[in-house]
Amino acid sequence: MDEKDKQIIKILKNDARAGYQDIGNQISLSEGAVRKRIKTLTDDGVIRKFTVKVGVAEGAQAITLLATNPSQPTVEVSKRIMEIPNVETIYEVTGEYDIVAVISGMNVTEVNECLEKIRRVDGIMKTNTMIVLRNW
Repeated sequence: MDEKDKQIIKILKNDARAGYQDIGNQISLSEGAVRKRIKTLTDDGVIRKFTVKVGVAEGAQAITLLATNPSQPTVEVSKRIMEIPNVETIYEVTGEYDIVAVISGMNVTEVNECLEKIRRVDGIMKTNTMIVLRNW
């Protein structure tokens, strides 16, 4: 991954809907070159998904800390959680909790339904959830 790829990723993080031509204009590449780079980044797993992020004012978001059963590989538990709709991001972390899940939905009810599904995942022992009030 070179500097141009990093610039493309930065632009897409700010606006996942940015067009190839627009990106190319910003970083001095042709539309075709941008298209090819994005395909390569996607094929290589550097870009894993394009997503819509709803603002807190228009939806609801929660951060959930998850403790797992030590007898189950954390990576396997993470994979099961990532399959649940409304789970936006998973982080495997150190400390009292093993996994941090970012959940988003159109409202608190939708976020809570997702949380209930996470709690039923085999290997989850404890959860601590925080509803996001404001993001910057």
